[in-house]
Amino acid sequence: MAARLSETYKNEVYNALIEKFKYKNVMEVPKLEKITINMGLGEAKDNAKLLETAVEELAIITGQKPVITRAKKSIANFKLREGNPVGIKVTLRGDNMFEFADKFFNVSLPRVRDFKGVSKNSFDGRGNYSMGVKEQLIFPEISYDKVDKIKGMNIIFTTTAKTDEEAASLLELLGMPFEK
Repeated sequence: MAARLSETYKNEVYNALIEKFKYKNVMEVPKLEKITINMGLGEAKDNAKLLETAVEELAIITGQKPVITRAKKSIANFKLREGNPVGIKVTLRGDNMFEFADKFFNVSLPRVRDFKGVSKNSFDGRGNYSMGVKEQLIFPEISYDKVDKIKGMNIIFTTTAKTDEEAASLLELLGMPFEK
């Protein structure tokens, strides 16, 4: 993996973007800034064990310890009090980010049943891409036997691109399997 993510590979991606979009300055070239993975755990307020297993699983998947997100306000209809845990999140940057992206694009996504590629409609208009994963079992590190509850997650790719077209080109060059 490390060889694929080397500086030479990154430079090839950036050179291809310069050629395609005719950038005048190297600093204009879009870069992958961070990858954020969120897991919403509404049931965690009742079941502390669920929160612990989710933290362990996300730590195994990303190689980084997740942060527990807590409720900012109390909401009576949801039986939620301020400060209760409602989810977990991880922000990946640098080498961890590129390793996760490589593993996600080339190993995890192809494991999704009937996978035909990810949609190009999930850009936000500012060059960021977000997608949802329905179950954590697509990651090879997670053993099916040890999973007590299937949990989904949101994965957000934040780039420095100004337009969705530039971001799509960047992600495609990094290996994102878009629908044809």
